[in-house]
Amino acid sequence: MTDVWDCVVVGGGAAGLSAALVLGRARRRTLVVDDGKQSNLAASGIGGLLGHDGRPPAELYALGRQELTAYPSVEVRSGVVVGGVRDDDGFMLDLGDGRHERTRRVLLATGMQYRPPDIPGLAELWGRSVFHCPFCHGWEVRDQPLAALARGERAVHSALMLRGWSNDVVLLTNGPGGLRDDERSRLAAAGVPVDERPVAELIAEDGELAAVVFSDGTRLPRSGLLVTTTLHQRSLLADQLGTATADPTPIAENPVEIDPLMRTTSPGVFAAGDLSVSMPQVAAAIAAGSMAAAAVVQSLLADDVGLPAPEWRTHVHA
Repeated sequence: MTDVWDCVVVGGGAAGLSAALVLGRARRRTLVVDDGKQSNLAASGIGGLLGHDGRPPAELYALGRQELTAYPSVEVRSGVVVGGVRDDDGFMLDLGDGRHERTRRVLLATGMQYRPPDIPGLAELWGRSVFHCPFCHGWEVRDQPLAALARGERAVHSALMLRGWSNDVVLLTNGPGGLRDDERSRLAAAGVPVDERPVAELIAEDGELAAVVFSDGTRLPRSGLLVTTTLHQRSLLADQLGTATADPTPIAENPVEIDPLMRTTSPGVFAAGDLSVSMPQVAAAIAAGSMAAAAVVQSLLADDVGLPAPEWRTHVHA
């Protein structure tokens, strides 16, 4: 193969499409490879995104793809990147359909995988009345009876955060929660009771949460449930390309380490969106994609015409 892309964007969610838009406007040959499995597709709407508040995620991505058709240097291809290696001219990426694409830069925007607890009835409600982010979904369940399902250090934070949207909040620890006396006092002062009984299932009515059922068979009527979940990488490509991961956070198990220019520790590889942040939000992903693309363009100009650029940081996170 003789054609070389300026940049291959791996992932066509909020970060990837935003990056492709900036790259297209910069007249860079760009390939976006997207498997169409964005983690927020289950959500009924995107909360808090200026100009698109409440718009279903699939609609936003369709609009983004449509906008990219105005830029002839950008190609969006349905598929998956299954592997990649660095070579003398940049990178060679292997696609799931057997094709191989050579590129000067790689921008990882593969997102993260949510792993909520395996509770019967939860999956059917995920992204609507059962959610992980109160900023995204809290408005829709405001002033209703709510619960936070969390354990450990995130339990108190989650329950007290949810109090901003309702005065009726219960903390569910799904078994002994290990709360300290001072934490229980703080919750009590905020009017948040703690229920440590194991959760057996979630009951829905008309497609929305109606009650939490405990292992003893009793029910707690609730209209919304905030569930803490840990994010994990959806793709092995970052590891294959030699990028380092940052320390685990309470939200993300293995975020990709980046610098302020969205550069990973592997020269030529950039990252944007949920895979490299601790607070996943569509608005933040769009901003990160735009910033990463601008950095990609500057790095290419550094190679082509000597544009001054900061030295690439290649150290492994300590």
